[in-house]
Amino acid sequence: MKIQRIIFLVAAVLLLGSVVASETAISVDSQVEIPAGEKYIALTFDDGPKADTTSRLLDGLRDRGAKATFFLVGKQIEPNAALVKRMKAEGHQIGNHTWDHLKLQGASSQAVLEEVSKTDAELCSLLGDDEYWVRPPFGQIDQCQEALFTVPLVKWSVDPWDWKLRNTDKDVAAVLKQVKSGDIILMHDTVPESVDAALKIIDVLQEKGYVFVTVKELLEKNKVTPQPCIMYYSDKRHS
Repeated sequence: MKIQRIIFLVAAVLLLGSVVASETAISVDSQVEIPAGEKYIALTFDDGPKADTTSRLLDGLRDRGAKATFFLVGKQIEPNAALVKRMKAEGHQIGNHTWDHLKLQGASSQAVLEEVSKTDAELCSLLGDDEYWVRPPFGQIDQCQEALFTVPLVKWSVDPWDWKLRNTDKDVAAVLKQVKSGDIILMHDTVPESVDAALKIIDVLQEKGYVFVTVKELLEKNKVTPQPCIMYYSDKRHS
């Protein structure tokens, strides 16, 4: 597997060199949509894990029978290894959010590969070989970086700006105002108020018949076959 990853890195760099550089950023509007289906929602969390808040969130998800997707920052994985193993054991999807939360848009191909592959290696070492989907920090990459990815990319369709608001009631209101079946919600498990908000959101929407699934499950339930290099963001567009 290590040899395959090395071969991939070399091949990706060579491939990138043959692509005409472009300053065009890949935004949510230019990517593949997830069609609306049943009342399924994917709740996703960025920037973790963080010992106290992520642990409390996992407790709440377990108690509610809800699944989520966690996009982890690589350098925070080893210090929180037990939490990451718990995520997998409890059926959550685990993804790659780069090693240092580097903004990939505008970064060199070498930097992109290092940030993603280092985190991927850390996850494989801890959890075993698997396909760890990527969420680029800030949700953007350059068009010429597409060839660097061998897994699906994940953006979002509902963003309450919880990291900025840091207000549980406002977070809940922001999500409930716009959420619908098939959405991917972006939140952050490093923020205490966001954890409180996420659990309240689950309670309200479960009462309305919604089921919380992983991003991978959301695509499967909507009969979407995930493809590498494609940014999935649900059936709602954001400008």
